[in-house]
Amino acid sequence: MTATARFTGDANPYGGGDPYADYRTADFPFTDLVDLADRRLGAGVIAANDEFFAERENLLKPEPAEFDPERFGHKGKIMDGWETRRRRGASADRPHPTDEDHDWALVRLGAPGVVRGIIVDTAHFRGNYPQAVSVEAACVPGSPSPGALLAPGVKWTTLLPRTAVGGHAANGFVVAAEQRVTHLRVNQHPDGGIARLRVYGEVAPDPAWLAALGTFDLVALENGGMVEDASDRFYSPATNTIQPGRSRKMDDGWETRRRRDKGNDWIRYRLVEQAEIRAVEIDTAYLKGNSAGWASLSACDGESGEWTEVLPRTRLQPDTNHRFVLPEAVRATHIRIDIFPDGGISRLRLFGSPTQEGATRLAARHRELGG
Repeated sequence: MTATARFTGDANPYGGGDPYADYRTADFPFTDLVDLADRRLGAGVIAANDEFFAERENLLKPEPAEFDPERFGHKGKIMDGWETRRRRGASADRPHPTDEDHDWALVRLGAPGVVRGIIVDTAHFRGNYPQAVSVEAACVPGSPSPGALLAPGVKWTTLLPRTAVGGHAANGFVVAAEQRVTHLRVNQHPDGGIARLRVYGEVAPDPAWLAALGTFDLVALENGGMVEDASDRFYSPATNTIQPGRSRKMDDGWETRRRRDKGNDWIRYRLVEQAEIRAVEIDTAYLKGNSAGWASLSACDGESGEWTEVLPRTRLQPDTNHRFVLPEAVRATHIRIDIFPDGGISRLRLFGSPTQEGATRLAARHRELGG
């Protein structure tokens, strides 16, 4: 079930200096996928049974957890994560919690999808992390309340069975369940703290919603688009270019290192399905002295189709949203943007609608995943 050898047991007490110096982590095979629990996609922690020491909302902060050894409040040490009080048994004769006692939090994913990997990050929780964690998943339409999710009729599927974890570590797990998920129930046994939760996977949009929209952004993460590959991820991930909304600062886009050869940088995307693209936006917001100088777009229909240039090499302006209406609709499943010679863009938008063939495959996949 785990992606790598597990980290278990306490970490060393904090001894000063860089709090991440002895942080335990590894390379996980799924982290290039979208984080379905990203706040920028609309994810949220909608309920928890206990958050005495630290608020549940901290679980989904996009940045790494911070640690200030001097920061205390009226309830004790202030931690950047979700931390519950210590559980106790029923009486003096039974002072310890039972094997079934545990704390839980309900997480609404930002976009429904198929989960491929989970990281339960216990950064800075060295002796106050949970002994074990488990994760369950449900697919519930609409915007259910916590009460509706906890009702007896809701079907929950185990994605991660009760598994021991380690303190001050990125505990990573591969998930094999092939089903569409909208909500998670994260359990810590019996109590303790988790700094961050990351839920990596593939977006599985609702075909009925996309059909109602008609024309929409075919490459947006929230609609099922994805980055397949990129030439350079030195300063920031290529997936930033298909996040919701406009970029709000320089590192919220895609920026490459400076090239010292005669090549160029690029990103290859997979659209939600086969579609006809009619308009394009290339945004360089907040990229001022480091935006790409020029850009071109190429399209491909099918995994083995030929690449055809649909937008010739065009001059880009810094900190500007560029809009292009294509002379005719372009049928494609994949798009590649080439930037010259290097630099970055903040967002790419491809407006259009699925073909009949693409819409049919979307609907079939939705049924296959139990949506």
